[in-house]
Amino acid sequence: MKWNQEAEDAIKKVPFFVRKKVIGRIEKEAAIEGKTIITMVEVNTTRARFVSGMDSEIKGYQADTCFGQSGCPNRIVMSEMLLKKIEDLFEKEDILGFLRKSVPGSLKFHHEFRTSVSECPNACSQPQIKDIGILGASLPMISDIPCTACGACEEVCKENAILIHAEEKKAVIDFQLCVKCGKCITVCPTGTIAEEKKGFRIQLGGKLGRHPRLASEIPGLFNEDEVLEVVRKCIDFYKKNSTEGKRFAEIYQDPGFLNADDRDR
Repeated sequence: MKWNQEAEDAIKKVPFFVRKKVIGRIEKEAAIEGKTIITMVEVNTTRARFVSGMDSEIKGYQADTCFGQSGCPNRIVMSEMLLKKIEDLFEKEDILGFLRKSVPGSLKFHHEFRTSVSECPNACSQPQIKDIGILGASLPMISDIPCTACGACEEVCKENAILIHAEEKKAVIDFQLCVKCGKCITVCPTGTIAEEKKGFRIQLGGKLGRHPRLASEIPGLFNEDEVLEVVRKCIDFYKKNSTEGKRFAEIYQDPGFLNADDRDR
C-alpha cells in the first residue's frame, strides 16, 4: 500500500517498538475501507482507535528476533524454536495476568516485558536495550593443525582480536576483544582456527526511556535449555520484585539471583 509523504513522516515518529504494529493496523483498516493510499486521515483515525484501545492490544511481553531467518549471511544459530519456547514460557508464567494485578490503571506497551533474540553479534534486533537480550555466538579455538600465517583470520576480524605471528606461523586470539562472530573460523583455510562451542550469549537489564541503560552480559555461552532456564529465573525474579509496573531493568542489579533460588522468597 502506498503512503503519501506526510503520512510517512508521521509514522517515523511512532516509537520503534510499536511502529510495525501501528503500520500494519493502519494498512489493514485502510484496506477494509477500500483505500489504496495512506494519508494523515488514515493515520489519525487509526491512532485514535489504537490509543483508546491500547489496553486490549497488550499481551504482557514482546519477543522479537532479527532477520537471520530471511537468509542473513551472518547467521550463527537458528532461533525459531527458541523464540517460540520463550513465548510459550511467558504465556505459561502469565505475565499479562501479573501486570494487570500489579499496574495501577490501564496497561501500556511500555509495561511489557521485552526480550530479543539476535542470531549473531551484529544484534539487529537490539538485544542490548531489552530486559533480556540473547545473541547467537560461535566461540573460536586454536586447533592442533599448523597455521600457515596466511592472515585471512586477522584481516576478517573487525575487533582486531586476532594477531598473526608470521615468523612463528602462529595465530593468537584475544578473547577480551572477541565477540564470537565466527568469521575467523569460516575463513581459515587450514582449520587451524576451529569452533570450540556454539550457543548463545545473554545480556540482562537493558532499557530505553528517560533513564536508558545498556544490558550487562552474564558470563558464559549457553545452549537452548540453559537460555530458557535463565529466562524462567528472570521472570520469577521479576514477578517477586516488580511493583506498579517497574521494568525488569529497573529492579535488576546483581546477576547473583540466577544462582540463588531462595532469594527474595
